[in-house]
Amino acid sequence: MSAETMEAATDTALNGAAVTLHRVIVMGVSGCGKSTVGELLGAELGAGFLDGDSLHPQANIDKMAAGHPLDDADREPWLREVGERLGSAESGSMVIACSALKRSYRDLIRSEAPGTVFIHLHGTVELLTERMSARPGHFMPVGLLESQLATLEPLESDEAGVVLDIAATPAQLAQEAAGWLDARA
Repeated sequence: MSAETMEAATDTALNGAAVTLHRVIVMGVSGCGKSTVGELLGAELGAGFLDGDSLHPQANIDKMAAGHPLDDADREPWLREVGERLGSAESGSMVIACSALKRSYRDLIRSEAPGTVFIHLHGTVELLTERMSARPGHFMPVGLLESQLATLEPLESDEAGVVLDIAATPAQLAQEAAGWLDARA
């Protein structure tokens, strides 16, 4: 399926109504709410949801838990798996929470899942730090936030996506993202 077709793909539901199929990455640095917003967005769209963190190999999790940032070689197989999972969701919409920090990472995901759109959750360093500090037991330490922010490349004008401010509630963000997606359909 071409990128153009996938982006606005429709399928006929059981009742005969056209249903828009979405391939969505909820992206951003650690602590921005990707998993929470992604799950809510999936429910709003009637789509499957997958937390991209669950696809990390154990070596990546161990490295981050030890306070070491991942490099591109660490991320490549993980990003390819994210893209493959998104691209293989042929029977319905799919939302995946994934940092997708660099353009090259997003390009890799799109190479596996043409037509993918990105919902970039963006917030202040203070709010991100506060949120990360409030989730004990997560493998990503607050100390790695700085490296993620340094790695982050904002969406470019030729990338299908929208930037949302995490000062809003997760429910508001999911509704705003769903509205943006509906407006594109």
